Amino acid sequence: MSTKNLKLLSDPINLNNPITVQVLGICSALAVTVKLEPAVVLSISVLFVLAFANVIISVLRNTIPSRIRIIVQLVVIAALVILVDQVLKAYSYEVSKQLSVFVGLIITNCIIMGRLEAFALGNKPWPSFLDGVGNSAGYAIILIIIAFFRELLGSGTLWGIQVIPDSFYEMGYTNNGFMILPPMALIVVAIIIWVQRSKSRELIEAN
Repeated sequence: MSTKNLKLLSDPINLNNPITVQVLGICSALAVTVKLEPAVVLSISVLFVLAFANVIISVLRNTIPSRIRIIVQLVVIAALVILVDQVLKAYSYEVSKQLSVFVGLIITNCIIMGRLEAFALGNKPWPSFLDGVGNSAGYAIILIIIAFFRELLGSGTLWGIQVIPDSFYEMGYTNNGFMILPPMALIVVAIIIWVQRSKSRELIEAN
């Protein structure tokens, strides 16, 4: 794989992360990260939608009239989201209920619309696919980190399984109820941004 294609995969994970650098997709970071399972499922859903929406728009880019390109993009995204939603309802109904409207809101996810506009409309299908995978992976990593700490510290569980021993609770340990509130997701995001920018010379110089 060429260096250029590798950068399409690696840059969104760190130097151009959709959440911590571009500050996109914050709503889902607040809403679905109370538990690890729905965060992982939403991440996989976004990966599927973004990667294949990028490819489809890239294939059609020379045939889409400029004045209706946003409508075409929304139709493509909506079709993929409906497919994801139906699969979740068929095979993981409980998670589908937890995610509620947030699967449908993938349609208006600014990360997806942004990548279609900024990349897929001007590039070939394979780079567009890699760009979609890279950006959704960067999005997923942040969502999973947030959900990991919120569920662990807020509920004492991971993936619904208790990981903090009962002996800790018997000694007086209590779950931090603040961790399951939306503001704590913002605080965790802020900590991740601080750590990322303190470790990355490129981001320090950019500021």
